Parts: sequence; structure tokens; C-alpha cells
Amino acid sequence: MTGLTPSLAVVIPAFNEQSRLPATLGRIVAWRSSHARLAEILVVNDGSRDATAELARAFADAHTTPQLAIRVLDNPGNRGKGYSVRHGVLEATADWILFSDADLSSPIEECDKLLAAAGDRCQVAFGSRALNRSLIGVHQPVLRENAGRVFNLCMRLITGLPFSDTQCGFKLFRRDAAREIFRRQRIDRFGFDVEILYLARKLGCRAVEVPVRWDHAAGTKVSMFGDSLNMFADLWRVRRNDWKGLYR
Repeated sequence: MTGLTPSLAVVIPAFNEQSRLPATLGRIVAWRSSHARLAEILVVNDGSRDATAELARAFADAHTTPQLAIRVLDNPGNRGKGYSVRHGVLEATADWILFSDADLSSPIEECDKLLAAAGDRCQVAFGSRALNRSLIGVHQPVLRENAGRVFNLCMRLITGLPFSDTQCGFKLFRRDAAREIFRRQRIDRFGFDVEILYLARKLGCRAVEVPVRWDHAAGTKVSMFGDSLNMFADLWRVRRNDWKGLYR
């Protein structure tokens, strides 16, 4: 890390987010007025079929300054959230890298909690909805919330990770750890969250789970059946990849 105040990058994976992205970017830029350490915002356009990329570039043109770089990265088509996050994280140059969902289900202000929890002791700090459910303002539908609990139980049994919520899209990494973790990542879609936390543990990185505010936002890209079933399969893919030595 450099200087007395380590810099921060925010990575936002975006697929067909024209209705939400401008407000999200505006909120992050406004937050920077009290957080000068924010040095980069990277929007990763995952093959959007709407005006996501155009709106993001227009925002970047209007708000980039010598102190704040705003970049738009394009995936080669629709590759998935995991691919998008990896693309952004490996392009980021700040000392700490946060990735956040484009809907800001966890408000950007909650980043303060992750930064404080990580400090000098941990390389990874990630938001959790399960540690303090009173912080959830708007809950998911009951079926989806219960499926999440079942997924977490299976995740613990299959991977051995001790965490209560791996799927909250609000995670912070120290850059040196991020590069080692994400260059080994192989899952490109929604199961990648488990994989990167598994890799963090395998590489000896200290990770802390932090309760954060969270609100369910309509318009989730995760289908209840196809994507959810694939995420359960990804748990086995993580263990298989490790057994085959693919994470070395």
C-alpha cells in the first residue's frame, strides 16, 4: 500500500443496468466528497443490450477528474458476473478494491465498515446479510431467502468455509491478495463468490465477515431455478478444481 491513506477502487459489474446505473454512479461520486481515498470507479459492461455502456461512458466523461478515474470496460459478450468482477478487479490499480452490485443493495456508505474491519489485519472483508438480519430493510421473497439458507448449509458442508453469507455482492480486497485470488478464479457466473472466498482461505488470506445494511432490489439477474441450480453445482466445481490442482 502507498502513502498514509490507501487508495480505493470500486468495481461495478453491469448487465442491462441502464435504469439503475446512473443513480448508483452519482451516489458513489457524492460519497467521495467525504472519502478522498476513492481513486477509481470501474464499470464492467457485460454485453448489455440496452444503453448501459453509453450511459456509463457519458457519466465517466462528465465526472472523471485528476483525482478520480472513471473507466468503462467491455467484456467480449455476456460472460457472467464472475467474469465481470474478475475483469474489473484485475484492471484496478488502487490499494483496496471493492466490488459492489449495480443496484447498491448494500449502500456504498457501508464500505466504511469493511475498511475498518480489514484494517492492517485482514486482506479480505465482505458484507453479510446473515450476521445481523435486523439490518435488512427489504427482504427477498420467502422462497428465495429460504433457498439462500439451504445454499449456505450446502456450501459449508462441501467447501468447509465457516461463513454465514457468501453471496452478498459487497466485498473488499487488498490489491495484492486480489491479484493472487482472482487470477486463479475459474467460475464465471454467480457461484464465483464461494470460489474467491475459498481461494482466499487456501492462499492464507485472512477474511472477515461484516454485517451490513442491505435491501432487496427488484430486477435481480439471478433466476430462481437455472442460476440457483448451477450455483449448487459450482460448490462441487470448486472442490473438483482444488482436487485437480487447478488452483495452484
